[in-house]
Amino acid sequence: MHRYLVILHRRPQFEPAVVPLHQQFLEELRAQGRNEMSGPFGDKSGGAYLLRAQSLEEAQTIAHSDPAHTSGGWDITLYEWIAR
Repeated sequence: MHRYLVILHRRPQFEPAVVPLHQQFLEELRAQGRNEMSGPFGDKSGGAYLLRAQSLEEAQTIAHSDPAHTSGGWDITLYEWIAR
């Protein structure tokens, strides 16, 4: 498994009601052993999580199923994380 840093930035049309759905999504990933850590940015502009996946394509599929993404309220960017 590889690690991918998923960065989320809120858009102006961000809907606060989606936050609990996003948090539930992250908890489900954690239960599957795929979410190593997650949290919001201090300025409340978004957040990030460290995702475990077999490939970038799999990581994108998972991240794009996040309610934060499917709601259209966040921009999502993924980077492969090479831990040292």
